[in-house]
Amino acid sequence: MNNLTNRISSLAMLALAALPIASLPASALAAPAAAVKVADINLLSPEGMATFAKRADYAARDYCRDERALSAAATCRAGVKEELSEKVTSLRSAQLEQASKTFAAR
Repeated sequence: MNNLTNRISSLAMLALAALPIASLPASALAAPAAAVKVADINLLSPEGMATFAKRADYAARDYCRDERALSAAATCRAGVKEELSEKVTSLRSAQLEQASKTFAAR
């Protein structure tokens, strides 16, 4: 009897764990993330950051193009730009660290 109770309990826990995933819309699971190519720009220069900002704006517009309501589209674009800005900050830190190592090696 105890074994049956353990099995039922385990199944119930699995079902509860899957519940948040099941409540997400299918588009949220299938939507690809917005991407910005940065390999060809120097993120440590003002020109490179201006190029990144322009690309991030285009990526946000493209990613949120299916939003019909203006406020939802604006919120979506702001969220995408914020996420891309967070990621570029870590990339800039990595480029700065690499540049300082290269400079120190000379």
